[in-house]
Amino acid sequence: MSRIAYVNGRYVPHREAVVHVEDRGYQFADGVYEVCEIFDGVMMDEERHLDRLERSLRELRIAMPVAREALEAILREVVARNRIKNGIVYLQVTRGVARRDHPFPKTPVRPALVVTAKSHNLEAMDAMAEKGVAVIEAEDDRWSRVDIKTVSLLPNVLAKQEAVEAGAREAWLVDDEGFVTEGSSTNAWIITKDGVLVTRPAEFGILRGITRTTLIDVIEAHQMRYEERPFTIAEAQDAAEAFITSATSLVLPVVTVAGKTIGQGKPGLVATALRKALREEVVRTAQAERAFDPV
Repeated sequence: MSRIAYVNGRYVPHREAVVHVEDRGYQFADGVYEVCEIFDGVMMDEERHLDRLERSLRELRIAMPVAREALEAILREVVARNRIKNGIVYLQVTRGVARRDHPFPKTPVRPALVVTAKSHNLEAMDAMAEKGVAVIEAEDDRWSRVDIKTVSLLPNVLAKQEAVEAGAREAWLVDDEGFVTEGSSTNAWIITKDGVLVTRPAEFGILRGITRTTLIDVIEAHQMRYEERPFTIAEAQDAAEAFITSATSLVLPVVTVAGKTIGQGKPGLVATALRKALREEVVRTAQAERAFDPV
């Protein structure tokens, strides 16, 4: 079965999904996006993702392309038409199509909306989590408003490529003061030898990851100790455990940071337990969502 995409009001075969050459997302990276995990046919953390989408659009002064209820229906339809059981749904909103000029269009144009979906291999991700991954260190040379989930990701792409070429899964970005901000596409965590979970505050220095937020809910529910504060690569290398979080990887244990082995060089008990607890929360949410509004 061929994949189906939604492009500006139409459901089209993925191979025919195109946007205008003067779409401002293509010309200026003038747009935002969201990625939502699909588990057992249900979108996870949908409300939080759409809340963040609306915030990102407000920060860039872009209008919602359709009403929120309509967008929810479009997302579900794309998931259903692609028969996604486990995977992701991607949505992107740009300022729209206008003659190329740096200022906003003088005559308002309709924001452009694209939605796609694809399956992913849960078994492969679980196998990766059982082994653990490596991260490298890279300079954080992004613009200061990384709290907005824009499509302007070139520094992230270069950092991720650097990680790939080094045989690592991720690059942890380091600011001018020597502190880790986040990964190129994930949030960064460590667990101190005293058993305290540490992650950078979700201020303007990082993106407020949805999985990060849900994990904090899980951590608080289990009455675990955690701190939102900066940490360095050196502190991470001396930590008992480390891991990354994202919608696609959930909790993914890190066993090597910038060439140094963490702990025993294998996924730690806490990170492994958190991955299990987060997955259980995802399952519980999926079951509740299906009972209320099945896809």
